[in-house]
Amino acid sequence: MKWWQALVLGLTQGLTEFLPVSSSGHLTFLQRVLGIDIGGAELFFNIILHLGTLVAVCIIFWRDILDLFKKPFKTLLYLVVATIPAAIAGLLLDDVIEEHLMGGRYVGVVLAVFFTVTAAVLFATEMIAKRRKKELPLCWRTTLPMGFAQAVAILPGISRSGSTIAAGTLAGGTAEDTSKFSFLMSIPVILGSFFVELVKGLVDKEEGFAYSFSVAGPQFGWCIAIGLIISAVAGLFAIKVMLAAIKKANYKWFSLYLVLLAIACVVLQCVGLFN
Repeated sequence: MKWWQALVLGLTQGLTEFLPVSSSGHLTFLQRVLGIDIGGAELFFNIILHLGTLVAVCIIFWRDILDLFKKPFKTLLYLVVATIPAAIAGLLLDDVIEEHLMGGRYVGVVLAVFFTVTAAVLFATEMIAKRRKKELPLCWRTTLPMGFAQAVAILPGISRSGSTIAAGTLAGGTAEDTSKFSFLMSIPVILGSFFVELVKGLVDKEEGFAYSFSVAGPQFGWCIAIGLIISAVAGLFAIKVMLAAIKKANYKWFSLYLVLLAIACVVLQCVGLFN
C-alpha cells in the first residue's frame, strides 16, 4: 500500500461513513479500482479508518455522549439494545459475507444491487418524511427499527447511516433525534469491531498483526496514521453535511448518486475489473 492510496481511502471513509452511501461499499469499490491488495491486512486497515470517523463523532457529539451516563440512563438503554442485532449479525455473518459476497467473482454486481437498494430506501424515505405530520420522541418504537436496520447494513453497499436514519424516520422519529441516535449507534459498533480484530490480531500467530504488516509493506504504519487522520477530518465535514440534509429530508441526490454508482459497478464488472 502507498501513502496516497491510504489518503484516498481515508478521505472516502470519512465522507461516506455518515453520508447515506455506504462506506464499506465505497472502500471495496476503490480497493478494486485502484488495485490495492494488502491481503489479510485489509479488514484491519478498514477498521482503523472507522476509528477515525469515531473520533469525528466524539468531537461533534461529546455532550450527548456524556449525557448517556446521566440518570435515568434511558437513551443509554436504547443504545445498548439497538446495538444487539448488529453485534449478533456481525458475529454470525461477517466471515460468510467476506468469503461469499466480497470474495466472489461478482463483487461488482453485489455492490450494484445493494447500492440500488439503498437508493430506493432513501428515495422512499424522503417521499414519506415530507408528507408526515406526526412525529414521535425517541422511544422503543423508533430505536428498535434502527437497531435492526443497522444489522442489515453489514451487507456491502447498504449504508449504515442511511438505513438507520431511514428506519427511525419511517418509524415516526424526529429528524434531530433520529440523526443524533444514528451517529451515537456507530460508536459501540466501531469499538466492538476494533476490539474483535485486535484480539484476533494478537492471538493469530499466522495471520495476525505481524502477517498484516509483512503483506502490506514496511510503510503500512504510515498508511495507518494517514488514513486515521484523514478519515477523522473528512468525517467532521460529512456529519455537518448529513445533519443539514436530514433537517430537510433531502435524500434524492444521494439516491441518484447511488444509482449512477451501481451502473458504474455493473459496467466495470462486465469489462473484467472486479474479476
